[in-house]
Amino acid sequence: MSNATRPLNRQDYKTLTLAALGGALEFYDFIIFVFFAAVVGKLFFPEDIPEWLRQVQTFGIFAAGYLARPLGGIVMAHFGDLVGRKKMFTLSILLMALPTLAIGLLPTYASTGIVAPLLLLSMRVLQGAAIGGEVPGAWVFVAEHVPARRIGIACGTLTAGLTVGILLGSVVATLVNTSMTQQSIHDGGWRIPFLLGGAFGLVAMYLRRWLQETPVFLEMQQRKALAKELPVKSVVLKHKKAVMISMLLTWLLSAGIVVVILMSPVWLQKQYGFAPALTLQANSIATIMLCFGCLTAGLLIDKFGASRTFIIGSVLLACSSWFFYHLVGAHPEQLFVLYGLVGLCVGVVGAVPYVMVRAFPAEVRFTGISFSYNVSYAIFGGLTPIAVTLLMGVSPMAPAWYVLVLSLIGLALGIWLRQDLHHQDSVAERPVEQA
Repeated sequence: MSNATRPLNRQDYKTLTLAALGGALEFYDFIIFVFFAAVVGKLFFPEDIPEWLRQVQTFGIFAAGYLARPLGGIVMAHFGDLVGRKKMFTLSILLMALPTLAIGLLPTYASTGIVAPLLLLSMRVLQGAAIGGEVPGAWVFVAEHVPARRIGIACGTLTAGLTVGILLGSVVATLVNTSMTQQSIHDGGWRIPFLLGGAFGLVAMYLRRWLQETPVFLEMQQRKALAKELPVKSVVLKHKKAVMISMLLTWLLSAGIVVVILMSPVWLQKQYGFAPALTLQANSIATIMLCFGCLTAGLLIDKFGASRTFIIGSVLLACSSWFFYHLVGAHPEQLFVLYGLVGLCVGVVGAVPYVMVRAFPAEVRFTGISFSYNVSYAIFGGLTPIAVTLLMGVSPMAPAWYVLVLSLIGLALGIWLRQDLHHQDSVAERPVEQA
């Protein structure tokens, strides 16, 4: 049995488990800030400023994490392509754990003045740099470990792991808010989720010591086939088509999760008057279903290929999202079913990393994915909430239209992948199987 078609072995499962665990904890560390933004804003800025300005400054610090992603990701990917995947994979989790731990220990504005928000901003920038290297690094790491015919489920598992990080953040925030009074949270309870995240991250980094460098990278080292010029220069000049496709796929991934998973609970409250607690319960169901959707997309892409998976998955996403946004008001008793179904269909994003991993040759793969993913995520991850909010001034169904546009992009990419078989066979499969 060739290495390309062999089943997953014990080492593959260990690699997948440790990579998914680390990814979940890193995503938890990155987004836990959102759940405690209100209390952080009160503690890290002057008491006498207007509330709107406090919110703008707090979310400005949160956004700084997104803006730092491209630079951090490209720098880490540069060294990942030149000195090894494993070293950067371990560094990224350390770069996330230490700032998260530090946020939990930072002095507030009351004790250090302007130094407090500046320190908080610095920690968010470090977190952004870390997450920018973690996600592309994890996809490359597992894809280069598993057999070529199992890359889909490997990448799907990893993407599901990142989603678990969002769910974990929501669970911890809920536990803190239900077990402590608002005064207790203000007095120091808000620090607990950050200290927990930092500690878990250090444990995950220790566990990653048991991972091995990818066979693809080791073979490139032996053949002296590592990138001879600056990897990002090679990506921009020689792989424009792969960059364009990867950026569109990242738009589908980032905006799908932002609109359906992160923005919909508030939309449900404002549009149809659902109770906040009910929308959060429904959101948890949708997030769990998203995990299953990512795994399903990974299995399907290994069995039927990228083209069919994106065509079918995008059509299902279009239908389920349209039903969800238009029917949930008339049938509130179906909230959990409708939200769970659209969450499952957003899982088509679990197939995104498969195409990206196979779009770039091994010697610039880390840099190619990191550049495309992080630049696109910084643009679309940041602009999507603004765009949808502005469009809601025109139509309250703006989220439905936006997800429909995303579905059409996914459908078009699926059709393009079907037509461009040469792209899949000669450009993408060869580096994974032979490099």
